[in-house]
Amino acid sequence: MMVRLMREEDIPQIEEIEQSTFSQPWSAHGFLTALRNENTIYIIVEENGEILGYLGLWKSLEEADITNVAVKEAARRRGVADLLLQEAKKLACECKITALTLEVRASNVAAIHLYKKHGFHSVGVRPNFYEKPREDAIIMWAGK
Repeated sequence: MMVRLMREEDIPQIEEIEQSTFSQPWSAHGFLTALRNENTIYIIVEENGEILGYLGLWKSLEEADITNVAVKEAARRRGVADLLLQEAKKLACECKITALTLEVRASNVAAIHLYKKHGFHSVGVRPNFYEKPREDAIIMWAGK
């Protein structure tokens, strides 16, 4: 498995993962727009030409929001998300980012555990943040 920056030609595979993972997925156009924004960084984990997962960072001064994290169902429990978070933290340091934040579904216990493993901690709740199904988001921060 290797980690690299996302390219435009990756979007069809990314969209496929997105569609199968989320109830309100981003479109290919949404990813293209984000990828072309100078304040975003998208990384992927790839193996033999197949994209296994991706992560997006939206930079704002010395902080960044993790906007998307998804792993292809067949590649879950193989350390893909762990690798993505490790690389995101390295990139954040290189970009002089001192804090990372994200929202995660309150019911996504596996993701919450993974984020805690990477130094994130809960700082609050966004009531009814998610739709389909409606659910609260846990706000998590790492750094600072």
